[in-house]
Amino acid sequence: MSKSTLLSLEQVLKTCFQSLETNQKVWNSVLLECTPLMGSLGNLGEQLRAFQKVKIANSPLHTFPDLHERLHFKLVQAVDIVLGKLTDKMCSLQQVRDAISNQVSRAFQLYEQNVDTLDLTTVTQRSAITPSIADMLEWLQDSEHYYRQQFLRRKNLFQTLRSDDVSLLETVSQRWESLGSPSGEERLSDIQHKVSFFVESQ
Repeated sequence: MSKSTLLSLEQVLKTCFQSLETNQKVWNSVLLECTPLMGSLGNLGEQLRAFQKVKIANSPLHTFPDLHERLHFKLVQAVDIVLGKLTDKMCSLQQVRDAISNQVSRAFQLYEQNVDTLDLTTVTQRSAITPSIADMLEWLQDSEHYYRQQFLRRKNLFQTLRSDDVSLLETVSQRWESLGSPSGEERLSDIQHKVSFFVESQ
């Protein structure tokens, strides 16, 4: 492999890890914004549950026509508003996933285009500052897999949410939180640490 090709590959890998770090911050920020929205759904689920038990016909409020329907409509409308906001958040998470996938694909594309000129020593060689190309490609693959899996799990849960499924609304906040992967997040931080000197080097 020529020196210029190796430098090009290293530059693409560097850009990938920089993009990964930026997108990781965006991802975490969006997840943080989802937390209160999931909490709101839980509260609305509890209100809908309580509302189901209320017998307006047996209360002094029975003189107000259509009160039951109107109160129910307001609660359902509130759920739909929160779901609309969460739709925007899911779009943001998908954009992060797509950005990472595209960056990783670009790195692998360049690697595959030059694979015939690569020898094992070049691919596995590492220094105090620069990890090996093999290691970095593996780390990018791991990172891409993490975001793909995380997005899929969260999308699957989100798609099951409906204003008439009170039980799911009541528990959605805990379910959403349980989808996190502390070991995966630790792995991402470890990867960023391993490439920090390489990314910052000129």
